Amino acid sequence: MSSESFNWHQFLGRWQEEWVTRSDTDEDEDGEQTLVRPALPGADEAAIAVAEERLGRRLPPSYRGFLAASDGWHVDQTAAIHRLGGASDIDWFRDPYGMTSMDEPDPGADPSEQEVLLAGMWRRALRLETDSDMSHALLDPGDSDEDGEWALYVYKGWSGEVPDRYPSFRAYMEAMYRGFHADRAAQPDFVNATTRTQDAHVDEARLLALRGRYEEALPLLEEAFAFGRPRSAVLLNQLRQLLAPSRSQGYGHLVADPLYLPEILPLEAMEQANGRGWSGGDEQWLRMMVARGTAPEVAKAVLGAVRDGTHQYAPPGPWGRAVADAREEARWGATDAAWHVLREALPLWEPPGPLMVVPLGLLADPVLGPLFTPERGRETLATPRAGETGPAPEPVPDLDPPGLAWLVEPFRYGQPLEGYRCVWVEGAGPADLPALIGEEGAELSAPVDLARSFRRAPQPHEREGVELWEDRAVVAVGRTAEGWAFAFDGPPHRHLHDRFLSPAAAASSSGRAVVVWCDPRRPSPDDPAVFHVSVAERGEELYAFTMRGTEIRRSGAIPEALDPARLFRPKSTELDNELRVLEALHTELGLSLPRFALTQGRLCTFTTRSWTRAPRAGEGFAYVSFVRHRS
Repeated sequence: MSSESFNWHQFLGRWQEEWVTRSDTDEDEDGEQTLVRPALPGADEAAIAVAEERLGRRLPPSYRGFLAASDGWHVDQTAAIHRLGGASDIDWFRDPYGMTSMDEPDPGADPSEQEVLLAGMWRRALRLETDSDMSHALLDPGDSDEDGEWALYVYKGWSGEVPDRYPSFRAYMEAMYRGFHADRAAQPDFVNATTRTQDAHVDEARLLALRGRYEEALPLLEEAFAFGRPRSAVLLNQLRQLLAPSRSQGYGHLVADPLYLPEILPLEAMEQANGRGWSGGDEQWLRMMVARGTAPEVAKAVLGAVRDGTHQYAPPGPWGRAVADAREEARWGATDAAWHVLREALPLWEPPGPLMVVPLGLLADPVLGPLFTPERGRETLATPRAGETGPAPEPVPDLDPPGLAWLVEPFRYGQPLEGYRCVWVEGAGPADLPALIGEEGAELSAPVDLARSFRRAPQPHEREGVELWEDRAVVAVGRTAEGWAFAFDGPPHRHLHDRFLSPAAAASSSGRAVVVWCDPRRPSPDDPAVFHVSVAERGEELYAFTMRGTEIRRSGAIPEALDPARLFRPKSTELDNELRVLEALHTELGLSLPRFALTQGRLCTFTTRSWTRAPRAGEGFAYVSFVRHRS
């Protein structure tokens, strides 16, 4: 709607009619309570023309239309600007406080267009307010659009913040009208045509969201939220949460509602457990949860379970059974398969109450939560659920590439993987690996954040009963798409040397086992990259090779497809040679690894036996550590 066609009389009249609650009063000179009357008679064209002649500028369209409908306005005592003057009150601001010099870009800087506009605004702007809280409403003729509208800046002198910018006077007044409603939304007697319309929009948006039409629901909820309507914030935040799963949203006292606590409280706990919560630590977080009505023992237990990875999202019914099946897939690294299970079952999801439109609890599950990318969040939102119908969205592509070639690509945060080692075992499950290659008493952990567990395994001097020559690894455990169990360590913090003892034979009691160790590529020609492959079956090594620079050590009958002399070419880069070996291992032996689980997910871990044999008679070894001392 253009400024010329906007009906200021209707807009201001509706606002005037709604401004009649008992709290909206002023005191007269005798202390009597009187209703605030924000509107004034409109200024005639002659009065507006006189103001324009005095100012030397024609006023922008939406402001002219406002003056013609009401020659001034009481905005609100809760707003920074209390009253707007009429045509005879407005005048140029002329920067009496020297704000221009504060906002002018430094010499040689490359300021943005908005920074340049703001610096010049102070001297150009037209001041509109006649009563305020140390604030100014400033119309800037130098910041205009194709319709001749001037931007309006509200400068709150007490805040020290950059002024709020509105693209026009009309946009400012519409925002103030929404704020007027939001300030009164909690008053039970504040009911009118506008509140009823916005509440109907919330109801409509909820149904649209459940039908997968979230893009239509979003603007309805955003507008209702701006008006402060009940339920709008919690529904809107759920949609926003799925559109950006890594960002936290607020759900207020819903965290303690018995209907929603299993979904909401773990989400709140996840923020705290990940270090993005309250700066005052767990005690402050617990106090906040208790203040919202949560029992302290419940909040503490949920925080502990989320932090140690034992929390599980467990809704009832068919949807709950699908969640359990998906978790079993994801906990061993099959994240794409897990997502397929969830995608198929999502229409069966039933909300625990009318204030929920998405299965938020999934996001806090330590195994299933990492599966939610923004693309999958949108797929969830676009899927009809809770008995509603509508077209199903196009499935998002799977995330895991086949094979092993992805190991030469950026691993995490755009950085390459500085080495890795892995054991694959055929005919065994992931839970069998600790008994095959684990240290004494090794057990699988709860699923852990691999970004943290891969930092390094405890060094020998840090563990009682471990010899200094030992190289034990903390490995992530899972199952490949082809059915091999795997134990992956990346990147190792020790180097492959002559005392390396391949765990392939120990791992192969039930079938074939394969070990691959890619030692970090180093720039020194005296310390070349190392690549090792060994294959065993039924406890016996079948063949192996170690490529150290250009030197090849080999044993057993190596298949032609894995012959290092064919795969490692002198004129190729180390990266190309590594890629050829990885592709051959996938083609010849059917080996793969789940990229998403290893780079962004959570997997169980355990500590292996040493990858280094004990020194033999006459052999020595040295252990060097570096300690930084502060002078």
